[in-house]
Amino acid sequence: MKPKSSNKPWTDPDDAPELTEADLRRGQWQVGGVPVRAKEGKALAKAALRGRPVGSVKDQHKVPTTLRLDEDVLQRWRASGKGWQTRAAELLAKHAPVTSSKDAGL
Repeated sequence: MKPKSSNKPWTDPDDAPELTEADLRRGQWQVGGVPVRAKEGKALAKAALRGRPVGSVKDQHKVPTTLRLDEDVLQRWRASGKGWQTRAAELLAKHAPVTSSKDAGL
């Protein structure tokens, strides 16, 4: 949204002209800021769109659950920034009770 104090006219990014084949031919493929051939760039772009990101699948899968927390506790975790769920899970794992396989019903 355009700030009221701005003198510049508002141009909605959705109103930008569509890229043409000629525009794409003039462009240069880059991976990590390094120029690459178009064939390599297209292959990498196609591969990047398929499946989960590399390294996102762990040997031990996470299980979705419901955990009831006091509102202020949840707000403090969220306020701690990105990755708060991972940090909370690590802290819970560190302080989880140790049970024998007999206690766990295995």
